Amino acid sequence: MLNLALFDLDNTLLAGDSDYNWSLFLIDEGLLDAETHHDRNEQFYLDYKNGNLDIFAFLQFQLQPLSQHPKKFLDELHVKYMQKVIKPMMTDKAQALVNQHKAAGDLCVVITATNSFVTKPIATAYGIEHLIGTDPEMVNGQYTGGVSGVPSFQEGKVTRINQWLAERGKTLSDYEKSYFYSDSHNDLPLMKLVTNPVAVDADATLTAYAIEKNWPMISLR
Repeated sequence: MLNLALFDLDNTLLAGDSDYNWSLFLIDEGLLDAETHHDRNEQFYLDYKNGNLDIFAFLQFQLQPLSQHPKKFLDELHVKYMQKVIKPMMTDKAQALVNQHKAAGDLCVVITATNSFVTKPIATAYGIEHLIGTDPEMVNGQYTGGVSGVPSFQEGKVTRINQWLAERGKTLSDYEKSYFYSDSHNDLPLMKLVTNPVAVDADATLTAYAIEKNWPMISLR
């Protein structure tokens, strides 16, 4: 029977954060003002790690730059971002884990709070076809700076995976084994629902919870 393997992306499959670094990359490229963006980016990242991120305030901040450029320009920019920033964050251990699940015939999905513009090419680079990310709104082929649907963050990841599976006529319980690999306590709502939660290079809160529940803990660094 087919098993389900879910992977968080930032600080799990990646040895770093694609969302946080996208803003830094845009600053380096001269496309964002360092003065106004750097400190807010740092604060949002801190809020995320502390578990008190206002996801909608953050998305307004993070998706706004997408609305300021044509999609074609953004796609070309992302190729540079992949080479310069993301490739060095991709680890052999993470790729080996993905390959192991693919070889077993498991259905592999990246599920991330980071927007799908930033993350889709990263999932593809790992050889994972399916991505559930926070979807930036598009109108007439242009990003608006808004959000489409439910952000896949905290309980939102549960909502989104259930929606995604329902579209395929499935539920989580249809899979004999469901894995979810994550580094963050923000992912506990979904980790508690799968049969095989795995803490990966986990933050202090998730580490404590994993020890209490006797969940496996691994490093992909």
